[in-house]
Amino acid sequence: MQLTDTLALGGAERVAVNLANLLPRDRYRSYLCSSRRDGPLADFLSSDVRRLSLGRTHRFDMGAVRRLASFIKDHHIAILHAHASSLFLARMVSCLAPDIAVIWHDHFGRAHDEERPRWLYRAATRNIAAIVSVSEGLASWARNDLRMPADRVSYIPNLVDLGKNTGEPPQLPGKPGHRIVCVANFRPQKDQLGLLDAMTLVLARDPQAHLLLVGAAPTPEYRDTVLARISKLKLENSVSHLGPQQNVAAILRGCDIGVLSSSSEGLPLSLLEYGAAGLASISTDVGQCGEVLDGGKAGILVPPSSPSQLSEALVKLLESEKERALYGGRLETRVLQNYGPGPIIRQLCGVYERAVPQVTLRAA
Repeated sequence: MQLTDTLALGGAERVAVNLANLLPRDRYRSYLCSSRRDGPLADFLSSDVRRLSLGRTHRFDMGAVRRLASFIKDHHIAILHAHASSLFLARMVSCLAPDIAVIWHDHFGRAHDEERPRWLYRAATRNIAAIVSVSEGLASWARNDLRMPADRVSYIPNLVDLGKNTGEPPQLPGKPGHRIVCVANFRPQKDQLGLLDAMTLVLARDPQAHLLLVGAAPTPEYRDTVLARISKLKLENSVSHLGPQQNVAAILRGCDIGVLSSSSEGLPLSLLEYGAAGLASISTDVGQCGEVLDGGKAGILVPPSSPSQLSEALVKLLESEKERALYGGRLETRVLQNYGPGPIIRQLCGVYERAVPQVTLRAA
């Protein structure tokens, strides 16, 4: 069972849905539980994924804990794969269902900007079956700061479901050849403000450049700050706020450059989605972004918080269709070979089988 707080349009939630959909059915029966509320990603779940929505109203909702524990026992679920902050619910549930193997998937993308309380996470991960981290930095934190045995910590990159790239691109603002897209939820560490500063420099050299901002607003105050900055910089005709979108793959195929301006990351799904769409990409060199872009061979890497260098990279790609095709093709090949379902699911199944040796699937 994949356990997530919501089915909103977020990176950790998308990973949970992808894993629930893609686990091999000859070896696993797949479940997904959203503990607080559902959301748009519910529509992306495969029909054979069995779902539970708890409707948990607060952190210590013991009624929800008991319902989940009962469901686990009734359906003979052997592995509870908790994503992000759902770790704490999973550990409470394991007190009532002690035979369950809890695996924590650490998606924390703010590691560069924010320090988590080690004592709390040490307590929550004590005797846990395994930790899956989306970056080498998070895996190192689990081993060193949480004192987790090395053989129970795995760095497994995020995956992109290559089968989702269907549908025609919608009508988009801007002109073909000049569209730049940033797929990132509105959080301070995504640094859309720095990207806007870079756009002011880009527009001085390419007045037709147009930036599309795609993403939900888990931090509404920051989104409002970004929108206010667009107005202050008089970028209304050159920057479009599209908000959360379900048809991201189709949008990407209508764009020319994908960009990420984050100050901190794990391994962003949007960068993999850019590659799956064959989109030339630029990213700050944070988290595993450099790995995804093959050290700069499959995309352009720039330092974080450097609008001038980001603008230079954007102009370079805007000015050369040949460069865009080169980088886009390299990244598409790299994503297909390294971040598609096949290699990632094989690694995850290895973690599951080490956590629960010789799992026997039983009919519910």
